[in-house]
Amino acid sequence: MEPLLIVDAANVIGSVPDGWWRDRRGAVERLRDRLPQVAAAGLATHPGPLDVVLVAEGAARGVGSIPAVRVSSAPGSGDDRIVELVAEADAGRDVVVVTADRELRRRVEALGAGCVGPRALQNLSGDL
Repeated sequence: MEPLLIVDAANVIGSVPDGWWRDRRGAVERLRDRLPQVAAAGLATHPGPLDVVLVAEGAARGVGSIPAVRVSSAPGSGDDRIVELVAEADAGRDVVVVTADRELRRRVEALGAGCVGPRALQNLSGDL
């Protein structure tokens, strides 16, 4: 079973001050469009292929999925949706969450998931 990589879209796009706040939906779409590379190649700590889920919230809700990247629109808090996805993962499946949010890291690690920061995506996707 492929490792599951869950990406906290708001946290990842918020880690780079590139004007994302003027178009949150567009910023999440650009991130989504770079993630197939991560799905195929993997991360330094988790070689590919990876099953990638991008969690979108707020103004970015409704961003569509693309091949190799499923988008999950959080009905409320993106953090709560990420915790749900970790809790729903099959027992024994390797789950990694991409976020720098300390509280979210604490919550998902308590469920057995690993965490990496947004910089883990930097080298693979170029301009994150």
